[in-house]
Amino acid sequence: MKPTTLRAAVGAVLAVAVPAVLVPASTANAAARPGAVDKATVASFGRAADAVLTGRTAALLDARKTPRIATQPDRKVRLSAGVAKAEKAGVSTLEARKKRLAALGEAYTGADTRVTVDGTRSLGGRAVVQITETTTLTYKKIRGDEPGTTGFKARHEVRFAARAGGTWELTGITSKDAGPVAINAPTVRKAVATAGPTPSAPRASTSWPARSAPKRTTSGYNYAAMAAYTEKYWRSYNPAYRKFNDAGGDCTNFLSQALKAGGWKPETGSAADYRKWWYSSSNQSDSWVGVNEWSWYALNSKRVTSLSNVYQMDVGDVMQMDFDGDGSKDHSMMTTYRSRNGVPYLTYHSTNTYRKSVASIIASYPTAVYYAYRT
Repeated sequence: MKPTTLRAAVGAVLAVAVPAVLVPASTANAAARPGAVDKATVASFGRAADAVLTGRTAALLDARKTPRIATQPDRKVRLSAGVAKAEKAGVSTLEARKKRLAALGEAYTGADTRVTVDGTRSLGGRAVVQITETTTLTYKKIRGDEPGTTGFKARHEVRFAARAGGTWELTGITSKDAGPVAINAPTVRKAVATAGPTPSAPRASTSWPARSAPKRTTSGYNYAAMAAYTEKYWRSYNPAYRKFNDAGGDCTNFLSQALKAGGWKPETGSAADYRKWWYSSSNQSDSWVGVNEWSWYALNSKRVTSLSNVYQMDVGDVMQMDFDGDGSKDHSMMTTYRSRNGVPYLTYHSTNTYRKSVASIIASYPTAVYYAYRT
């Protein structure tokens, strides 16, 4: 099957942007040399990565049959046997995720996946390509009050090896983001450590439906401002703040920015004192950027209370996750929309994501530990 079939199944328009500065001009006509990486080859790399990621997205769409894996997604690029096998297994995990989503009352009717090539390094017949994937999925109107779309931007590193005849083999694709996997990222199984819950916050149930927990409107905080800030900067970072993507993830830094925008006042002191929460031009408290430290601060300061179920969250409320159940929280995110039927939708950094439903997250991480906070 041609790779365009996978893209047609998603309703996406192929858009592979290749910056002109990636390849020196001296290599522009070097395609005849084995392992040479010219601009046309970089474009092939982008198309091949696009086909793989678009195929993953296609597996999530409502009423779609399992897509076949295109072992040759571009005329110059084939998937290695290992990658083809891994993608086939990965699509199976996405099919299972789609079924879990359906059981939770969620489905997607269409999607658009686009790839931008950010940089390419080549040496000795091998190439490492940095790409950004931008995917938007359209929610199926099941309950009728879902938002229109959810979306994310994800960074990947894609590896290629030169083969005879001027062709290449895609030998690996790795996510470069921290935080919850993108909804179209296959499940990677790993050993799970066993540990009790952290002492700072009770675990939140993920059962649906949840007991009603109306939010107070007299707290003095502006929850609409929190959500507006989060949805403004989910993919275009506020230049007034430092980014922490390469220092463990930007999720809690971004959450703290939104809380400040909604009225949380800084409490200055030692950066290591979890009872303090602040940001300055040269430093910040550990609680501003640390997942566990933020939880300790928020509970100790009485700025939050714990919710018993993640479906009780409303706009401005916070969810945290412990991916592997080892007792240490791994990720923070904010609720920026709540449907009339009581489904919270979360927006966050690392992977940069817009209005992802709680159901989507639970379907991706059914064994994770969840914490929900009323702000």
